[in-house]
Amino acid sequence: MKMSQRPAAASAEWWRQAVVYQIYPRSFADSDGDGLGDLKGILSRVPYLVSLGIDAVWLSPFYPSGLADGGYDVDDYRDVDPQLGTLTDFDEMTASLHGCGIKVIVDIVPNHTSNRHAWFREALAAPKGSRARDRYIFRDGQGPDSAQPPSDWASVFGGPAWTRVPDGQWYLHLFAAEQPDLNWANREVRDDFLTTLRFWSDRGVDGFRVDVAHGLAKNLAEPLEPLAVNGDLVGSPLPHGNHPLWDRDEVHDIYAEWRQVFNEYDPPRAGVAEAWVHPSRRPRYASPDGLGQALTSTCSRRTGRPASSCGSSPITSPTHSAMVRPLHGCCPTTTWSGTPPATRWRPRIISAVPGTPSRGCSATAPHPSSIAASASGEPARPPC
Repeated sequence: MKMSQRPAAASAEWWRQAVVYQIYPRSFADSDGDGLGDLKGILSRVPYLVSLGIDAVWLSPFYPSGLADGGYDVDDYRDVDPQLGTLTDFDEMTASLHGCGIKVIVDIVPNHTSNRHAWFREALAAPKGSRARDRYIFRDGQGPDSAQPPSDWASVFGGPAWTRVPDGQWYLHLFAAEQPDLNWANREVRDDFLTTLRFWSDRGVDGFRVDVAHGLAKNLAEPLEPLAVNGDLVGSPLPHGNHPLWDRDEVHDIYAEWRQVFNEYDPPRAGVAEAWVHPSRRPRYASPDGLGQALTSTCSRRTGRPASSCGSSPITSPTHSAMVRPLHGCCPTTTWSGTPPATRWRPRIISAVPGTPSRGCSATAPHPSSIAASASGEPARPPC
């Protein structure tokens, strides 16, 4: 039985026991021989994806990008990088996957844009205090000539989290200088992302993996709070939600609005937060009034740790379960709510390279489709 033919209740909560396979589009499959993976390449591999018995694919960013951070520096949230294809290609790929009962999850990167985004180019051309600059986080520097950064905040990638622009102001980037942070206290920013969620949902996207979900709300009251008050920027997660930059309570107001958008669709669109937070704080991201699921892992594209040393921690609320996989071929385990199935398991094949199992993964685990069938009581989905 294809997923589209399953009972409505099962379809609405397909993510509860889903096997999700991550694809980095630029390296997965090249359809035209130019040395770069593309959306038509994914389309050509749909039979392979079906053979894995997966329930969904998670696409790493495929948007236009300068690739300062592997595509997580986004030039345009509502388009496809021309090197990877077109929106028509995206629609064809999505329709083919859906026709085989495979859901589509896309990465969304709300903490920052790229420095090539139209908004940031407008901000650089605009004066201090302008509407264009208020979409980002611009501040005057310290010292008589503003020659020092506005605070001691450091970038996750190393060095100061501030870069100076020609008129003397500084902008915040918690990651690369090419990734200016958005100002989520700005209503225009919030509304534009709601438009983006609807744009992809209207094209058939079934869910969103939210990059740096814990970083959107920041304490920007001046004087800016020094990190020495609450620990290092990339140190151990804190249990109280008072860090100036990470995991502030206000972030959940944003995701409550996202949930309202998700619930406009039938079935509701799914969400999963990348939330590097204290374990006591993670259930809020997995709330049914928020994103519904949360994940973290002991490795990521930013740490450089080998996949063989990776671990993961899928997180759920008391009423929401999740099956997720972390970045770069790490093996997930599954957390279940209610009555768990008899077997805790790891997918047999989770590599994003066809035919190549990831390091550290079980080579003898049961096939995902057989486990999903036994756990849900439904028959396994046949090949498309």
